[in-house]
Amino acid sequence: MRFSRLGRRLSAAGVALAATATGVTLALTPAAAATPAATAPAATTPAATDAVQALPPGFRSVGYMPSWSGSVNSIQYSKLTHINYAFVLPNSNGTLQAIPDPNKLRSLVSLGHSNGVKVSLAVGGWNDGNDSAFEALAGNAGSRTTFVDALTNVVDQYSLDGVDIDWEYPDPGQSGNNFTALMQQLGTELHNRGKLLTAAVVSGGGTANGVQPAVFQVVDWLNIMAYDGGSPHANYDWSIQSANGWKSRGLPASKTVLGVPFYSRPAYLTYSQLVAMDPANANRDCVQAQGAQQCYNGIPTIKRKTQWAVANAGGIMNWELSQDTTGSTSLVSAIFDAAGGTTPPPGSGRTGPITGIAGKCVDVAGANPANGTAVQIYSCNGSTAQTWTVGTDGTVRSLGKCMDVASAGTANGTRIQLYDCNGTGAQSWQAQGDGTLRNPASGRCLDATGNSSADGTRLQIWDCFARANQVWRLPA
Repeated sequence: MRFSRLGRRLSAAGVALAATATGVTLALTPAAAATPAATAPAATTPAATDAVQALPPGFRSVGYMPSWSGSVNSIQYSKLTHINYAFVLPNSNGTLQAIPDPNKLRSLVSLGHSNGVKVSLAVGGWNDGNDSAFEALAGNAGSRTTFVDALTNVVDQYSLDGVDIDWEYPDPGQSGNNFTALMQQLGTELHNRGKLLTAAVVSGGGTANGVQPAVFQVVDWLNIMAYDGGSPHANYDWSIQSANGWKSRGLPASKTVLGVPFYSRPAYLTYSQLVAMDPANANRDCVQAQGAQQCYNGIPTIKRKTQWAVANAGGIMNWELSQDTTGSTSLVSAIFDAAGGTTPPPGSGRTGPITGIAGKCVDVAGANPANGTAVQIYSCNGSTAQTWTVGTDGTVRSLGKCMDVASAGTANGTRIQLYDCNGTGAQSWQAQGDGTLRNPASGRCLDATGNSSADGTRLQIWDCFARANQVWRLPA
């Protein structure tokens, strides 16, 4: 369903309510960090530099700033790499309608550039579901040229860094052919000027085929609108499937920017409204409000999506900046922190094998990176399935995923598995001076089941007692 910008625009306008080389002697994380990330607010340590320098190389944090909502003075520029000003509308002959609030755009560009942030102009939007102007202009060579010329003139006039095309949506077939022709022509002109061309695209489904693979080569990246879908709204699994769907069609990971919502469905309550109702809502994904269950992305889910994007994509996009809070509950801050802007990037640390009882290595069964794969001990073989990064963030990672206590269990015998890194207590580990590896959330230790050293012995958590099956040697 094409709710997209309309509901978000109405909401914004108020129409919808408002180490050691020989053994384990150092803790991976200080004891104070034992609180699971899922219940902790976003860190607010100020960035010492701009986001481009603070975030992993090539990682983008993109935010949309609407012309009709929010102040440019409230934006956390140091935690963003790109901002898209929304929206200017096209006419069917390829000309552009007037820039809404041009002084706001000028101020945004000035403040953005002074903080190392690139600013693009977003063109289109939901527009009440009316994309007839795009359909008309893209289908005619003359009006395409008029459109390209108009946009390049606006880019020069306002000292913009690029253009974000938000045609919702080109349909498969001739419409898609016309979109490709338009993007190729616009991309050539913008790139010749050293400017960016991006596009916002539907989460998936048949409509996505209106954006042909030829477009992937033209754009700098695609902003995937992975929201207004899924049950509950924009949940983690649905959103990752959306991004992976685009990648499966040939979109490079580096050009895959995962969009996240700063609002709820069905009532389009902004995240800031939800947190104002109850600060604890910052760490939830669904709450009861206005007589219905409102679902959105709280800090834990935003962080989890960001960690996935760091490992598997080219960045995170948000709709939209005026819907965020400030301070410890800010989602922009949560994205920045989870991507490594405040602390070292997730997974940085010491890398190598982890050995235990009888010198056996901690091993991912079958070298399978799928969620839920068993973590076991096995004869050491130097493979990637036995290569672990002991992170400065308290995680223990292999094959791009984290060592995880299944279902966040706390009971003796709960199995250890590989799972997407999500910042929860089930994936937090502390090395102890007696050689054990403790999971603070459960208060139990990593344990080779049954005191066995046989190949294939599953790992579990168990009461800590520092016998041979609980003593581990970490990478130097």
